[in-house]
Amino acid sequence: MFNFKITAKSKETRARAGIINTAHGSIETPVFMPVGTLASVKSVSSEELVSAGAGIILGNTYHLYLRPGCDVINLFSGLHGFMNWDRPILTDSGGFQIFSLAKLAKISQEGVSFQSHIDGSSHLLTPEKAVEIQNCLGSDIMMCLDNCIAYPSSRDEAMDALKLTTSWAERCKKAWDNGSKAALFGIVQGGMFKDLREMSVKALVDIGFSGYAIGGLSVGEPKDIMLDIADFTLPELPDNKPKYIMGVGKPEDIVDLVALGADMFDCVIPTRNARNGQLFTNCGTINISNSRFKYDKKPVEHGCECYTCRNYSRAYLRHLYMSKELLAYRLNTIHNITYYIGLMKSMREAIIENEFEVFREKFYNSLVTKKKD
Repeated sequence: MFNFKITAKSKETRARAGIINTAHGSIETPVFMPVGTLASVKSVSSEELVSAGAGIILGNTYHLYLRPGCDVINLFSGLHGFMNWDRPILTDSGGFQIFSLAKLAKISQEGVSFQSHIDGSSHLLTPEKAVEIQNCLGSDIMMCLDNCIAYPSSRDEAMDALKLTTSWAERCKKAWDNGSKAALFGIVQGGMFKDLREMSVKALVDIGFSGYAIGGLSVGEPKDIMLDIADFTLPELPDNKPKYIMGVGKPEDIVDLVALGADMFDCVIPTRNARNGQLFTNCGTINISNSRFKYDKKPVEHGCECYTCRNYSRAYLRHLYMSKELLAYRLNTIHNITYYIGLMKSMREAIIENEFEVFREKFYNSLVTKKKD
């Protein structure tokens, strides 16, 4: 059921447009996946995500395994039925969340033992268990368990994480071969060392996956290093498979990474920033708490077709946010997700029309000039 087809390529960059087919529908790439860690993109409904144009969302194995648990999700035949979402879902393996949230996490060849951040209960997440849980969730795209390290890390630390990630990937693939219906993506590690990234790519390609993700970026490293590692790693991955940059990011980062050949992205920035009053526009980000919006009758952005911009003014959004009204988070999030989805659509159209570099120049010019509101 899962397949990927490239439909257009930029003649001046490595940017490409494509279609990923899954059991729950097709995904046009490049694509941004709103993050629905707990089977919910914070503050908005599945219906509102559809209206915003979202074609795929991301869930998280670690969180959903701990709460509500597979016994509950099985009652609904998977995550799609549980959260009333009939489009594709990608689930992260949960490794990053264990390292960042869980108590007393210990890494071994067997897997990761940890105590739940919710109730302190003890658990062991193995590569096989990660696949089992994602099968329960009914993911369309599942991720291998990987060992994501912090920045900066030594070469020895990066090498150890690479070896463990590769070993776990082999075990995930074997578990996946036992009847999984979803696609399985391998995750490239190797820190900020190009030769280790190359080693990781070769090992994963030898195992063979439906697609490939680049992990261990956007973990605190400077932007120029992030782009340099992505620029080196992306061409090493098979061109006939989707290429996914995990945890990125800002609109300008996504534009640059699409130019380097990336197809898929996820990040909490549009939803988190929305809850902090930061709204994205084609001319940069505005802070809705700014006093200059107190009497502003204009929408967040002229020409935006999102529910928020069609119905509400900046003055009203500022009032809601300053009053800490819950509606502020919903309306702000609808706008930001719509902006991100629109950005991806514009890039895809530019690639198809072979005008991606024209698009990128206009995108950066609009940020630099900061047109008057």
